[in-house]
Amino acid sequence: MKVLGIESSCDETGVAIIDEKGKLLAERLYSQIELHAQYGGVVPELASRDHIRKITPLIKETLKAADLTLNQLDAIAYTAGPGLVGALFVGASVGQSMAWSLGIPSIPVHHMEAHLLVPFIDQASGLQFPFLCLLVSGGHTMLVQANGLGDHQVLGQSRDDAVGEAFDKVAKQLGLGYPGGPAIEKLAKQSISKRDDFPRPMIDHPSLDFSFSGLKTHTLLEYKKAKQLSEEKADIAHAFQQAVTDTLYAKCQQAIEQTGLDTLVVAGGVSANRGLREKFNQLDDVNVIFPSMKFCTDNGVMIAYTGLQYALAEKFVGTNEIKVYPRWSLQQ
Repeated sequence: MKVLGIESSCDETGVAIIDEKGKLLAERLYSQIELHAQYGGVVPELASRDHIRKITPLIKETLKAADLTLNQLDAIAYTAGPGLVGALFVGASVGQSMAWSLGIPSIPVHHMEAHLLVPFIDQASGLQFPFLCLLVSGGHTMLVQANGLGDHQVLGQSRDDAVGEAFDKVAKQLGLGYPGGPAIEKLAKQSISKRDDFPRPMIDHPSLDFSFSGLKTHTLLEYKKAKQLSEEKADIAHAFQQAVTDTLYAKCQQAIEQTGLDTLVVAGGVSANRGLREKFNQLDDVNVIFPSMKFCTDNGVMIAYTGLQYALAEKFVGTNEIKVYPRWSLQQ
């Protein structure tokens, strides 16, 4: 079985092909970061147009790299949501049309479930449910109990800014540009004082929800003070990053105690943060799994891999319409 996956939910155009054993045969990824950096964030209309320009050449390149023809594909998986509606329609239209023309199944994939599953592509033991998952990205922050394919219970989520969004906004306040996560991580390493006195929002709250809006505002106020006192910007970045990491860690500890699960997957773009990885590796008696660095941000591999799981389990139905879900609950 050969499954082609297409990712186009935001500002990356990703294409990948994997076989029934989960072996990656080929992939191509195009990032629009340079296009959107001048605006300080993603411009939806520009993102959609760039996907249109890139998606067909990337599919052709991926097929060539895998030494395959279109007729050798057995299924097409594509991101159906959540994400930017125009960007989603590009991938869905191309993926669904290819499947129709080839007479093979099309598999609409939930973007966040793909993030949740892709760490297992590198695991020798394979995918084993149930497990706990912390999903941290530009648009989402949530704790999930993954019970099975398509069977996920959201235990907690952000009540305001997603953690990746908070990184981007704080980076903009500090004049670091876009995307914010890597920029803040790089600057925080330069901190001499290793300042660590920012609040950890909601860690004493009984729920598993998060809130980063207040921390973002606190960081801005502290930065204004620091400029007046000629303090280092790097110390502010370090304090903010440490507060975010400690908050996520505390909530995961709470979730582990509540569920009794001993496997924790940390996935999404923010899972590439090395400070976060070092912190979570301190968890005792818990198997912590991260995706490979190259699979943290959006990519076609995670869509192909998730599509493969549904194909192998025969848990998908054919559709006669092109439909996307800009807002799509993981529990649905």
